[in-house]
Amino acid sequence: MNKVMSQMPSVDQVLKQVDDLLLDYNHGYVVERVRRVIEALRDQVRESAELLQRAELLVEAERKVRRCIELEASPNLRRVVNATGVILHTGLGRAPLPAAAREALEQVAMGYCNLEFELESGRRGERVHHVEELICAAAGAQAAAVVNNNAAAVLLMLDTLARGREVVISRGQQVEIGGSFRMPDIIAASGAQLREVGTTNRTHLRDYEAAVGPDTGAILVVHPSNYKVQGFTAEVSLGDLAGLSRRVDVPLIYDLGGGVLVDLEQWGLPPEPEVAASLEAGVDLVSFSGDKVLGGPQAGIIAGHRDYVERVRKNPLMRALRCDKLVYAALEATLRLYRLPPEKLAEMLPTLAMMGTEIVVLEERAQKLLGLVPDDVRDALGLELVESLAQAGSGALPLAEMPSRAVAIESSSTGVESLARRLRHEGVVGRIAQDRLLLDMRTVCDEELAWIAQALAGAIAP
Repeated sequence: MNKVMSQMPSVDQVLKQVDDLLLDYNHGYVVERVRRVIEALRDQVRESAELLQRAELLVEAERKVRRCIELEASPNLRRVVNATGVILHTGLGRAPLPAAAREALEQVAMGYCNLEFELESGRRGERVHHVEELICAAAGAQAAAVVNNNAAAVLLMLDTLARGREVVISRGQQVEIGGSFRMPDIIAASGAQLREVGTTNRTHLRDYEAAVGPDTGAILVVHPSNYKVQGFTAEVSLGDLAGLSRRVDVPLIYDLGGGVLVDLEQWGLPPEPEVAASLEAGVDLVSFSGDKVLGGPQAGIIAGHRDYVERVRKNPLMRALRCDKLVYAALEATLRLYRLPPEKLAEMLPTLAMMGTEIVVLEERAQKLLGLVPDDVRDALGLELVESLAQAGSGALPLAEMPSRAVAIESSSTGVESLARRLRHEGVVGRIAQDRLLLDMRTVCDEELAWIAQALAGAIAP
């Protein structure tokens, strides 16, 4: 073994073989990768009975160093094809941005911008002013604030209005959503104290009336966006809670979560609470996400009564939770689309476009994909067009399933799980159901079909 180990090339020897890499990468980085490869080769030699000569080890070390650096040159965060049928897939980045938002991002990212600068007066401005009027117009609000996500928005509202005081909330609304986000934990983190009222399935106005008092900082309503309680239930309307909040002079906060700015029923989709309707009912502050049904970048939007919004914006946490220029650029461009007629909005906003795509279009898309796949690949994978069910995802429209069409992979010599993994390596993410891999066409665009076809061919290559 000592003789074998003595054949191991040195760092300098390997470095000479890859010295061309030093033209593109700094010396320390390349040396560290060389050392890692040599160490891995040592471990490999120790575990193998095969006797390798120094020249063979040198060639292998050079190959591994080049491959290592090539792989690390590829970005970790990259575009993928969402063929899961889940439109707002949190793991895949939720809402794809509309073209207008992508163009706005490019313009702002390529140079400086007037993020906090008033071009007319030359004085310092506020970044929220780029979107506040658009939010207020769409939501019927007096003022607005923007932070980095809806959880931050809820935390900021509670910290501002109820720190050191009680927050009254129904037991049935103490939700937990993805990533272990729990409402009781957010309330505790804000410095407020949780005051539960009612039961899991039934809460009445009298429950709230008995709970509010001198120590109450806010009444909090949470929209249970990722589940539905049905059967023997009762909840208090926003209008009745707003009347109570005015009588006791306690702000009413609504964590809407998804945030719908338009009536979804006009496109045949199930109804969701609209931001404007919530404020019309008397809610003082409402928070919602920018990257769900709204269709923009990740952001938490707070809208409502001017006095309360101003207090939120003056909270020291606001600076820690604020968004950067890229988010504001994408959010502004997305919100401007809501000035369009409904039919144009549904066409320009990818989220709504996917939700409203007709079955005949999905079938044509699936047939087009099948036509791009070589016959031998199609036969080997048993590809066929099947019926499917898509979902909005990310807590939006929790009980709604949308009829869809998918290309199903019925069989594979490597197994469905292995094939799904190979496709993911090519950037194509599907879903496994009933021992089949489904590529749902509702979340795939026509420009991605060639990508998928190439990935399918590559996935069964030796």
